[in-house]
Amino acid sequence: MRGLVQRVERASVTVGGEVVGAVGRGLCVLVGVTHDDTVDTARKLADKIWNLRVMDDDAGVMNRSVADTTGEVLVISQFTLYGDTTAGRRPSWIAAARPEVAEPLVDAVVERLSALGATVATGRFRTEMLVEIHNDGPVTVLLEL
Repeated sequence: MRGLVQRVERASVTVGGEVVGAVGRGLCVLVGVTHDDTVDTARKLADKIWNLRVMDDDAGVMNRSVADTTGEVLVISQFTLYGDTTAGRRPSWIAAARPEVAEPLVDAVVERLSALGATVATGRFRTEMLVEIHNDGPVTVLLEL
């Protein structure tokens, strides 16, 4: 499982002209699922996201987590995080889990973050989403479990 974590001033996701999820200062996380991921992997990723120290402390040092600060997280499913570009010019998506496997695991990440105390917004699985990200810093970190 992969998570591309971006510290944001604000972020939103729009589907069909409707904003379906939005957060203020916090994190925007693109989540990719592969074939051998499990609910346990999803929970571990959520724990890592919640406790990742990429938020500024009073001295401007990345020393706090979203758990210590705003608690806001936007989670968006992103199968393209498993695109393989080692051969040719067109990415291969073989490592990405099928939607019927990936969707419940992305939901498990959201459920775990909510249980930890996060205010979670989401995109919509299997839709064309427009994601607006106001990256803060910019700070972007790739998590892989």
